[in-house]
Amino acid sequence: MRGSAAQRRQHGAFLITFALFMLFLLGFMGIALDFGRLFIVKTELQTAVDSCALAAARELNGQSDAITRAQSAGMAAGNSNNANLQSASWNGVGKITASDIGIFRDKTYAQTTLAKDARYVECKYTMNSIKLWLLQAMGAFTGDSTTWPNTGTVGARAVATRAPSQSACPIPVQLKKAKFDALNGLPNKGKGTWIVAMTKSGGGSDFGWSNLDGSTSATETWSELEGKYCSTEFPQLPIDTNGLKTSAFEYWNHRFGIYKNAADTPAQNPSASRPDFTGYIYTDTNWPSKFNAYDGPAQGGTSNFITQRQSFTPCGPSCPAKGNETVIGTAEIKLFGADRRLVLVPVVNTGGYVVNFACMLMLQPLPSPIKDDIYLEYRGNATDLDSPCTTTGLAGGTYGPLVPVLVR
Repeated sequence: MRGSAAQRRQHGAFLITFALFMLFLLGFMGIALDFGRLFIVKTELQTAVDSCALAAARELNGQSDAITRAQSAGMAAGNSNNANLQSASWNGVGKITASDIGIFRDKTYAQTTLAKDARYVECKYTMNSIKLWLLQAMGAFTGDSTTWPNTGTVGARAVATRAPSQSACPIPVQLKKAKFDALNGLPNKGKGTWIVAMTKSGGGSDFGWSNLDGSTSATETWSELEGKYCSTEFPQLPIDTNGLKTSAFEYWNHRFGIYKNAADTPAQNPSASRPDFTGYIYTDTNWPSKFNAYDGPAQGGTSNFITQRQSFTPCGPSCPAKGNETVIGTAEIKLFGADRRLVLVPVVNTGGYVVNFACMLMLQPLPSPIKDDIYLEYRGNATDLDSPCTTTGLAGGTYGPLVPVLVR
């Protein structure tokens, strides 16, 4: 009898030990599983804030609306990432807002609120209320929610600026070197001058369609108008003039927020083929001086391009949209907008070789057929330090347009 009682006591002690061991093991499993989840979420958030900072830095060109554009672009890019276990909605805990892109710094890295001085931007985001699994169960089992919390918190931070590029992403429209040289001989290096890009006849302008890969393919023209071709600084091949390609007009017009209703060609929506921050059109009617629509004083009640961008103004009733096209409004421009109307244009010599890049402002969409002259506004050499042109090229060079790069 004494042996049987001792045996029962041993069994009881074993059960207590086993229960304590399982509790201990469950705690370690909870730590491993839940902290592993927090690590994954932090990695996802880091990707999001990196995207945010790079997109925001792209807009820091010293203009009066740079911070407004940077915050809008940063939110659009950062929030396009999935987070909190690849949830498109981030599992309902909230996404990046303008206040998360609120720290800007000047060239000395001192904090500033002046758009003209902003050179660095910080995207910083903290995600709270991330539900934990086993740790929450441990808290309920032990009654100790301090040691075993129900939720966790992680954060991520990224800082970006613009640096000289080693590649550039021009649109396939060439500017003749003779015209480029003449512009740079004018006061203020010709900045603000309107140049005829296309005429009703398709000739007589200082421009021409020019695929940078040397081909005459319409598909390549479309791709380059979407910004998907990034060349070396000076492409080592002559580029050809393709002539007036009506099929390329719609890709040009995407930047003004004009899209075909039927998606019978690629990227017929603002999420795939992004518009500019404004689709507002400038012509010799609403801007009679035909000079400096970019940031010049208002004319006839019409505000300049910088001002229209700050309001995300759509193309409006003057858009040359046809019956099979849709013109998007302010809400979609604000959601999907990017720097799409300040473009790089290759400067081409008489031999057909690229010798430089010009910065141009797209003033009007392309109607079909073209009934009046279509203009671009010259904004100077794209390699100027104060050039408003930015590209999606790669940072790392010592010369060329400034492109976004992470610094921390």
